[in-house]
Amino acid sequence: MIKTILLVGGGSCLGGIARYLLSREIYKFFPSIFPTGTMIVNIIGCLLIGLICGAGMRYSFMNEEMRAFLAIGFCGGFTTFSSFANENYLLADSGNMTYSILYSALSLVLCMAAVYIGYKIFTMH
Repeated sequence: MIKTILLVGGGSCLGGIARYLLSREIYKFFPSIFPTGTMIVNIIGCLLIGLICGAGMRYSFMNEEMRAFLAIGFCGGFTTFSSFANENYLLADSGNMTYSILYSALSLVLCMAAVYIGYKIFTMH
């Protein structure tokens, strides 16, 4: 268990660093008020988790430790949106389209509401 936790932490650390560096470089090429860097990182992270998990399923090479480091750690540190998209894919792929749609809608609405509440707690007069 400790080894898995350390693998997730190490992967997350590297993913977070990669996200920071890549976002910074993207903003140099596309300076804008639109969060281009974050959007591109989210798309890349979703592609990465799909490639990692898809290859792991097809070729059966991914043990729990590799999955913990790459999918949960690195991709999770790179972008949590990749985990969200992967979970939605797995729900839809297993025939649970209703849960996939519900998960998407609730995540969007409740997370936006949580950010709003967080701001309001510290900005209310």
